[in-house]
Formats: sequence, C-alpha cells, structure tokens
Amino acid sequence: MEENKEESVRRFLDLVKKSRRGKLKIYIGMSPGVGKTYRMLQEAQALLRNGIDVCIGYVETHKRVETEALVVGLPIVARKSIFYRGKSLEEMDVQAIINRHPEIVIVDELAHTNAEGSKNAKRWQDVYDILEAGISVVSAVNIQHLESINEDVQQITGITITERIPDKILEIADEIVNIDLTADELVTRLKEGKIYDESKIEKALANFFQSDKILQLRELALKEVVHQVERKIHIEIPKSIKLRPEKFLACISSNADTAGIVIRKTARLASYYHSPWIVLYVQSDSESLDKIKLDKQRHLINHFKLATELGAEVVKVKSNNITQAIMDMAAEREITTICIGKPHLNIFQVILRTAIFNQLLRNLAAKEIDMVILS
Repeated sequence: MEENKEESVRRFLDLVKKSRRGKLKIYIGMSPGVGKTYRMLQEAQALLRNGIDVCIGYVETHKRVETEALVVGLPIVARKSIFYRGKSLEEMDVQAIINRHPEIVIVDELAHTNAEGSKNAKRWQDVYDILEAGISVVSAVNIQHLESINEDVQQITGITITERIPDKILEIADEIVNIDLTADELVTRLKEGKIYDESKIEKALANFFQSDKILQLRELALKEVVHQVERKIHIEIPKSIKLRPEKFLACISSNADTAGIVIRKTARLASYYHSPWIVLYVQSDSESLDKIKLDKQRHLINHFKLATELGAEVVKVKSNNITQAIMDMAAEREITTICIGKPHLNIFQVILRTAIFNQLLRNLAAKEIDMVILS
C-alpha cells in the first residue's frame, strides 16, 4: 500500500513539473536555407506585436539580408564570451536568459556544440535547462542532425554529421513544424545568394545541393514530422475519442482460389491506407493436418509465404468456433476492417448460410468494425 502511495505522489509531482516546464516548438527542415530562422523570427515579431514577452537567446542570420531585417526591434539577450585556446568565442548565455525570464525565447541551431568551458556540451541541453526554468522555447534544426537517422543521412549525402541531437528532444516537443521547399525552389534560393555567399555556391551545387539528395532528405523530414505527430496523438489523445488508425484483418481458409485473392486485395487496401495488416487462418478440426489433403496444405503454405512477402503478419489459430476466433483477434489487435473472400465451397460459405454469420455481423456492428467481402 505504501508503495502505491509513493508511486501516486511521484506521478503527481511529474504532472506538476510538466505543467511548470516551458513549451517547446521546433522548426525542422531538410537542409540549410529552407527558411527555419526566417520563420522563427517572423513568429517572434508577431508575438511581440501581441504583447508577449519574447526575446532572442541566439540567432544565426548568416548575414542574409531578409533574415537580419526581422531581427530589428526584437529584444536580445547578449551572448557571453568564452576564452578557449587564446580565442574569444561567443555562446548563448543560458543563465542570463533564465534571470531575464521572458515568456518565450528564440534559440537557433539546436544541434550546436558549445565551446569548451560551457556548462553544457550541447545547445539542446541548454534548451532543456531553459524549459525546466519555465521558459518556452522556439528552436530550429535540420533533419540531418537527428541521431536515429544519422547513418541514412550519411549514405544520402556522403557527409559525416558530427553535431547530432537525441530523438528525445523531438519527443518532448509540444509542436513540430516542417519547413518544406521543393528541390527546385531550394536550388533557386542558393543560386540567388540567399543561402551562402557567391564563393560557396558552386561547391554547394556540386555536393550537398543536388536534386536527388535534396529529395531524399525532404522525404526523411516529412516522415519524421508525421511520425512525431502520430506518436503525440497515440500518447496524448484519450482512446475513447481517438480516431482509430486503419488496421486490416484478412481471413483465409484452405480454399486455394479465394485465399490468394483475399491476400492480394487486402495488401492493396493496406498499402493505400499505409496501414498494418494481418492474415488470419483459423484451423478447425476438419482442417487438421491428418485430414486436409496434401495439395491444400501446399497451397496454404504458399499463401502464408505470399502474405509475408506482401508485408502481412500471419497468425494461425486452432478453433472450431470460427466467428469467435475472428472476433477475438479483431479485439486483441484493434482491427478496423475485416476482409473475407466471396464464398465458394469453403468455411465462409458455411458461415454465410447459418445464424453464425448474423452473430458475426452483430458483433462487428457493436464494435464498429467494417467487413469487406472481396470478389
């Protein structure tokens, strides 16, 4: 009982801490130059006009005229100087930001490595400290800095990315915004001198800024944002009001003609909805290995192989109650759509001709599960 009380107290303290912590918004992009910093500063200006106490903790304009124009009028927390190996390096002053305690602070280049002598080795750690102090942060990062896809990025670009952020930073973000451009738009911006100065343009075009590389990085960025949104929906929205993602259950028998059709058509449906799917085979006593013909056994094995190749999870269950076995699987795996074949001389014809089928329909209706009969 005492352990339960302690666990309850810990959970409550976690909720209190979470409510006190600042909110984190991250602008993510496929590459430098897509406009992350520009969008952050636009947002800061809009917040300032609406009476919100916002300031710049660290922004790198890269001397882009349009970006520098948006800095004008925004309160700035002065950077601090750190002397390292005889050089003076400027870094974000985290303690000054915490002391100033604005409602929102703009922090650019989330993957930045701090100079030796800083409290934290990485800027994302600085951001974490600022959030813990109850200050909200708007930040930005390029997709190539994400730890989990670092190797993918290296294969695409041929460049080793040494500055990386852990995936948990995106996971704690309250909002993630993808700044998206087409490859042609990005290359045009580069050629117009809006990303790098003239001396670097040709080299950039020959290396990082090639259309095929940009397209692959763009896909990674889009997928990551979708993944994080889906994760947030799954965690934060109560199951009772959550929109259920589509999940298909293809039910097959030993009938060679029907099973292949059901598998292929369900595969296409699942592909269309980008959904997981399961192939279920319920083996009744009449289809046990000692009673079923060898050619049917061979067809079944081939269909299981086909389903696996098409991306399904294959589940085999022994039961004489076909309806109950299907319903149990649907409930266990949160199935939204059950697919069966148009009945021939197989177990589904038996189901369709008896009261059992009515029972199946009633159960499906009660659980709001669709059924598709595939011809």
